[in-house]
Amino acid sequence: MSVICIMSHPERTQSHDLADALINHLEKSGHSVRLDKAEASILERVKLGCAEEALADGADLAVSIGGDGTMLRTFERVAQFGVPVLGVNVGHLGYLTEFEADEAQAAVDQALRGELLVEERLMIQSHIQRSDGGREGPWVGLNEAVVEKKSQGHTVRLEVIIDDSPFAIYAGDGLIVSTPTGSTAYNLSARGAIVAPTHWSLQLTPVAPHMLFDRSLVLRPDTEIRISVIGQRDANLSIDGRSVAALSDGDVMVTSQAEVIARLVTSGSGGFQQVLKQKFGLKDR
Repeated sequence: MSVICIMSHPERTQSHDLADALINHLEKSGHSVRLDKAEASILERVKLGCAEEALADGADLAVSIGGDGTMLRTFERVAQFGVPVLGVNVGHLGYLTEFEADEAQAAVDQALRGELLVEERLMIQSHIQRSDGGREGPWVGLNEAVVEKKSQGHTVRLEVIIDDSPFAIYAGDGLIVSTPTGSTAYNLSARGAIVAPTHWSLQLTPVAPHMLFDRSLVLRPDTEIRISVIGQRDANLSIDGRSVAALSDGDVMVTSQAEVIARLVTSGSGGFQQVLKQKFGLKDR
């Protein structure tokens, strides 16, 4: 018997219907299913509800039903326990959800039999050092950490120190520290480099910089990046699109490779390249 966690998009009926069908299939096969308490209530499966700290502990597989946002939420909950995540797409074409709804049951069965590949993806860890000596965090993300301006119509000044060596002071809308997985998220919108998701590196990309140097940097995965707020214009820190803290003059965000590794179930069929081709309308000659 295997233990499977299921997380679905909270607002999509198709996600709930597929989760319900998958629960029935898994329970008939003798497996145990866990849901978080909110999802268990929505699906009227209250007996399957677990406290947050117990959801992924000892689980064999997590199934994410939705889009890339649901995948990020799933990894946030299960990555620290080393649980592999299988993504089922019921939204728009994403980069993380490789399997379609009609493939879900077969893909989960294959994953539980060990017939699918599990890719390891780099995650990042960030914390804040306050100007008064305090510390907040850490927060772990699969896609990115972003320090961005709070006030519309103004730039924010951010000093970057890379491995204890001062690099530059940026004026602009913000800075993105991206993983390879996140290189096709906000980093892509800011014209950052597209990096193969299984590569291990960090990308530092400015957002709308008001300066001549506007290039994305691809750095070693063990690099420590410190971003300090300079001046009276405050900034905001978000991790994988989730706002976590405000930063003021003298506050520093410190980001580095996390000890936690994301484990993603994949068919091994070159899905990343295929999604890129579809996203950008690339055609074979």
